[in-house]
Amino acid sequence: MSKIATADEAVRRIKDDAIIAVNSSSGLCCPDAVLAALGERFDKEGAPRNLTSIHPIAAGDMFGTKGIDHIAKPGLLSRIIGGSYPSGPTKAEPPKIWQMITANQVKAYNVPSGIIFDILRESAAKRPGVLTKVGLKTFVDPDLEACAMNAAAGASPIVFHRDFDGEDWLYFPAIAPDVAIIRATTADERGNLSFEHEGAYLGAMEMALSAHNSGGLVIAQVKRVAQNGSIRPHDVHVPGILVDVIVEAPDQLQTTATEYDPAISGELIRPLHTFRQAEFNIGKVIARRVAQELRCGWAVNIGFGISANVPRILVEEDLHGSVTWMIEQGAVGGVPLLDFKFGCSANAEAFVASPQQFTYFQAGGFDASLLSFLEVGRDGSVNVSRLSAVPHRTAGAGGFVDITARARKIVFSGNFNAGAKMRIADGRPVIDVEGKVAKFVEEVDQVSFSGARAQEQNQDVIYVTERCVIRLLGGELVVTEIAPGLNVRRDVLDQADTDLKVANDLKVMDDRLFRPEPMQLELETA
Repeated sequence: MSKIATADEAVRRIKDDAIIAVNSSSGLCCPDAVLAALGERFDKEGAPRNLTSIHPIAAGDMFGTKGIDHIAKPGLLSRIIGGSYPSGPTKAEPPKIWQMITANQVKAYNVPSGIIFDILRESAAKRPGVLTKVGLKTFVDPDLEACAMNAAAGASPIVFHRDFDGEDWLYFPAIAPDVAIIRATTADERGNLSFEHEGAYLGAMEMALSAHNSGGLVIAQVKRVAQNGSIRPHDVHVPGILVDVIVEAPDQLQTTATEYDPAISGELIRPLHTFRQAEFNIGKVIARRVAQELRCGWAVNIGFGISANVPRILVEEDLHGSVTWMIEQGAVGGVPLLDFKFGCSANAEAFVASPQQFTYFQAGGFDASLLSFLEVGRDGSVNVSRLSAVPHRTAGAGGFVDITARARKIVFSGNFNAGAKMRIADGRPVIDVEGKVAKFVEEVDQVSFSGARAQEQNQDVIYVTERCVIRLLGGELVVTEIAPGLNVRRDVLDQADTDLKVANDLKVMDDRLFRPEPMQLELETA
């Protein structure tokens, strides 16, 4: 019996009350044709109903026109468990899934991406669930929000405290999906899947195992179908014994906005001079100062935001290769890409499945992480996951909680406050209009990273801004560097909504940061 079917035929096999798991990271590996067909079936037939959707990383673009928004329909979707969500501009209409979340039309949870992969792996092995310390003292903790994003979810917790061998752990019961919807580049007629045009594998194998081992359905969307035996066995990353249905979608995009870039999939190595360098502005100043925290030979995780430009700083300074970049989608090495291609790397050295990458992160196997902040609290806690005034402006935590749980060194970066108009003149920052919204506050809106837990674990935590560098020392935020030409009282302390300490040996930030030419940066050896 042939496994090949249309998207319409495939989604007809999804029943009411099913739990579906979707392998995607924004546009990367997004099985968009299958999700669109599922939403269209509901519009025509009113079925299937009452689905739970599990997304370790957001499915679809940042504006809600693809991916999860195809099925964000009251009656079709009743519960969603996501590591991250689509996010869009502040003044734009929120993605449909956000409209459902804020209207309490769906039980919505923000669970760290790595933990979601762990939940699926545990269900695949018929184990009861996940015991982890990832998320303690953050919004994941039942003592705070227990991952609930709205009131509808608050009444149905999915995480609990458990005492194990005299220690406090978080427990997530395993969830076995009835349907896994995954994507690859090529399937042969038996369903063996290869990923030669993809920028990552994400968790396709784990998701397929979890659904298959629970007696469920595995739907694979692919760009093309090949003859049996034509895919080299080393290139098969999901074997056909796990795949029930193959849906051919020849027009699937490689990422949100990319038909095919061979450097993303590793077919081509791009010359370094072709990578766009960051414009000389305040953001580049911050990225340069972050780069000064690195050491030659380190393996470094990188997140979305200003820090995503740090690899370009090293390229510009002729230091590419001195640090190996790691991103949660699975790329190791190369140059992480920007904007809608974030989550991909050009010229990667290796692709690791996301669940294994998160195991590496959760245990602190790497040297440092470069991440962004929305808010920083008095105790050093960081919020990246919720902006209450405009919920859809943020994507949730994604892998942030997994990555920061045991990281030895974390460099957070961002503008000191929001709304300031600044420029650089004569090698120093100039504040033309002061910002109106403080980012250093008494208490953050949501705890994505716990400063208290960081102190317990002796993590090295730094906050880099265009005005100053702040370190978490002894449970307090201490200003250790000030930008040239700025006044620490007027431009820093008075612009924060919480008390900041000032180091006795306050230093001036390197003036090379504020000049357009390359810095001649040198990295110490680890």
